[in-house]
Amino acid sequence: MQWDLFCRVIDNFGDVGVCWRLAAELGRRGQQVRLWIDDASALAWMAPRGAPGVQVVAWTDPAPDLAAGEVVIEAFGCDPPPAFVARMAALAHAEGAAPVWINLEYLSAEPYAARSHGLPSPQFSGPGAGLRKWFFYPGFTPVTGGLMQAGAGGVDGGVDGVAARAWARSQGWAGRPGERVVTLFCYANPALPGLLAALADQPTLLRVPLGAVMAELTKPALPPGMRVLALPYLAQPDFDRLLASADLNIVRGEDSFVRAQVCSGQPLLWQIYPQHDAAHSPKLLAFLALYLAGWPAPLAALVRQAFLAFNNVAPGPLTLPDASDWPAWAACHTRWRRGLLAQPDLCDRLQSFVADKLADKQAEASAQAPT
Repeated sequence: MQWDLFCRVIDNFGDVGVCWRLAAELGRRGQQVRLWIDDASALAWMAPRGAPGVQVVAWTDPAPDLAAGEVVIEAFGCDPPPAFVARMAALAHAEGAAPVWINLEYLSAEPYAARSHGLPSPQFSGPGAGLRKWFFYPGFTPVTGGLMQAGAGGVDGGVDGVAARAWARSQGWAGRPGERVVTLFCYANPALPGLLAALADQPTLLRVPLGAVMAELTKPALPPGMRVLALPYLAQPDFDRLLASADLNIVRGEDSFVRAQVCSGQPLLWQIYPQHDAAHSPKLLAFLALYLAGWPAPLAALVRQAFLAFNNVAPGPLTLPDASDWPAWAACHTRWRRGLLAQPDLCDRLQSFVADKLADKQAEASAQAPT
């Protein structure tokens, strides 16, 4: 089956990261995917070997004159080119074979994601008039579109932590004896000094990928016993190994946030993408309500405050659990991770959703056929 996946790179690397993982996994499953992207430069290091079944199409203006496949996905409401949508409508009118058109939305734990997942959006005007678009919301529960689990393994598998630590040692990126290893991949953040102070209770290695906050770390003097290792841009499988080899993953945005949950059994701290109207606050609180459910109350309260302080959502100091509480922290995170991996992943649910819509169209066409 031919899939057209449209991606606009807004900023950072989250958009292309999510879209490439999806395209590569669909290709691995035997699908043919055209990834339309307006800036493919990050793929040179993110996916240097490409992926079977995936063709990268430069999304230029005017766009290439290609016929639509059976499935069209616009990532994060990026709107396919009008001429392409017009060709989709022409297919529907001439052959009754409109593609399954899906708007792959941003990840959210808010209730509206579950309510809106799978709903239709009829197109009443423009080049796609008469077509129907479907909302597909990734999420953390069985009533949403799930999460990308590709490369994360099964419920008790995943990116093997022992193998990942051996890989880190082979790269020269492992911690010294007695040193805590922390992945630091966040946006510029006024809460960063407080985070460094909270990590100063024991020797710590901060591994900082390019595109993160390396420049910010050179301004204040680091606490005693803390050192920083700057990392190059990493291909996606190596980034997953990096997360799996850390004792704590501090991540940002959407793609790295999901990977820290499905690839690693170690704790995480998430910096959600900050929005000027504070729209990120309810998104963060909705996630924490799910993530911390069932945790011991004192640990849940401490981790919740750390998330809120790191995101500048609530006043108060940024403190982390004591070293004696880290095993419990990791155990709670692992239980959450296993619950996620026990669910069908985003590709499973997406393919099932498409199959259902194609079957509905076939049944509708059969019902309308002259007898």
